[in-house]
Amino acid sequence: MLFRCQPGFEDLLVGELRAAGLAASERGGGWALTATAAGPAPELCFAHAVHLAPVELGGDSVNALAARILDHFLASAREERFDAPWPCVFSTAAGLDGLGRRADAVATAFQELLKKRLGRVARLAVEEIPRGPGATRGLFVHFVDFKKVLVSRELISGGQRRMADDPLAPSRSYLKVEEAYTLLGREPAPGELVVDLGAAPGGWSYSAAKRGARVLALDNGPLKGGALDHPLIEHRRADAYGYRPGPGERADWLFCDLVDDPHHVLQSLIAPWLENAWCRRFVVILKFGRVDPLALLREVRAPDSAFSRHAPGTRLRHLFHDREEFTLVGELCT
Repeated sequence: MLFRCQPGFEDLLVGELRAAGLAASERGGGWALTATAAGPAPELCFAHAVHLAPVELGGDSVNALAARILDHFLASAREERFDAPWPCVFSTAAGLDGLGRRADAVATAFQELLKKRLGRVARLAVEEIPRGPGATRGLFVHFVDFKKVLVSRELISGGQRRMADDPLAPSRSYLKVEEAYTLLGREPAPGELVVDLGAAPGGWSYSAAKRGARVLALDNGPLKGGALDHPLIEHRRADAYGYRPGPGERADWLFCDLVDDPHHVLQSLIAPWLENAWCRRFVVILKFGRVDPLALLREVRAPDSAFSRHAPGTRLRHLFHDREEFTLVGELCT
């Protein structure tokens, strides 16, 4: 299997693979390759995509590579029907100057060859993976260098994707919560209550309010941009750790993106919210810049953690817009 991650986090991906019983046989900028393993691909935090059963193809020229990719595609798709748009995605390893241009050239040559052989199938091809996590079938070509590609017909997406910015959003953290919605498969709805712990400058609060949700934003700092004086946002200048819902109160969403020790956030803040069912669903970010990220993952995934006990379907991901942090999204089982 070919596992792709955000460039710069390859060591963490390899460490997570090792913890799942998989050894990396090759690796490069933003990717690691393992031998074929029995059973399904593991659910990983740092893997943005998993290419199943990749086949190595080589070629010295653009046209040679395109022709070999086409031959492989035609042979593997001989019994398939293409009645709807299907993903045809070319990606590249990080850190090799000019590799993106090489991939674009090969992709263009491949499309021209495919049009000559199967024009209708070529017209249905789209250049992106479907939104949200899950498996999909198509053609996925990953360049590991200028003369070698790994080609797969099936891919499991972790759900990460680049999000569009909003000029009214007060900070780039807005992009993280927008991306988290695609991972969970739902977003705040009009009339729902969102409690945003450590809200300032208000990117997450603004994201919920623009969808019509009511927001209680808790932070001693000021709100800015589209969150400032928004009619659906109540800003309380208070410490996030000191807030507790009143008797019988339950938020539809808990948001938390605090710059603090992740163990303190987990034990003193998030665990009480989950154990007392003060929210129905949550988006939580844990910063791992000063701790062992893999140990933190083990702690969150442990059978006795608050997430395992109260929200067993929790998804953990290193998002496209995350830095030294990962995101947890889920729904309580009660």
